[in-house]
Amino acid sequence: MNIYEIKTLSERLEGNRYPGRGIVIGKTPDGKKAAIAYFIMGRSANSRNRVFTEKNGEIFTEPFDASKVEDPSLIIYAAVRSYENKLIVTNGNQTDTIYDGLAAGKSFSQALTSREFEPDAPNLTPRISGMLTFEGNDFTYEMSILKSGDAAGTFCNRYTFSYGACAGLGHFLHTYVCDGNPIPTFQGEPERVAMDDDIDAFTTDLWNALDAENRISLYVRYTDLETGEAQSRMVNKNK
Repeated sequence: MNIYEIKTLSERLEGNRYPGRGIVIGKTPDGKKAAIAYFIMGRSANSRNRVFTEKNGEIFTEPFDASKVEDPSLIIYAAVRSYENKLIVTNGNQTDTIYDGLAAGKSFSQALTSREFEPDAPNLTPRISGMLTFEGNDFTYEMSILKSGDAAGTFCNRYTFSYGACAGLGHFLHTYVCDGNPIPTFQGEPERVAMDDDIDAFTTDLWNALDAENRISLYVRYTDLETGEAQSRMVNKNK
């Protein structure tokens, strides 16, 4: 077993109908850009009734058809926000928890101590989060998963992973191992994945790797480490 093996996202996702929601953070092979990606998937009508929208550089999930919303509490939230030299991306409203924690002088992991997995038994979906910290034409990043410690949701296990950025390398964290009933929670460390210098190629490859029936939306952002200029791509199944 090669613990340093790097696979493409297509290889990581091959044959997986339902990895759930996923976050990718890494550095492009040329070493010039920080990259993030966030995707959502859905099995129920309520989960599939969503699109990504961008407002002032922040990314939100919104209902595609407001008349069909059943329960907005776990599906409508800010997914990407910036605070000073930090970029936050998460799969739920803990984006705001991290933002508010940073404003109060807390660290990424400290802010998340007030949160736990989602209350959607029997799945008990993990909360996954990431944060990039830009400094000196480079960046470091952290990823977190909050997941149930047992099938009953009795207690929460909190894991934080910290990384130095390495050209061509990214880390991929998703909520579920695969489809199931209940859906099995992600296990282990974030997976090592290959990045791409071309944002369009990266976006297309990731979108195409997701199951066509269950994929809903994808957002990708590349940030130039020298200029701070950002470019982004957004794909919504519901248009």
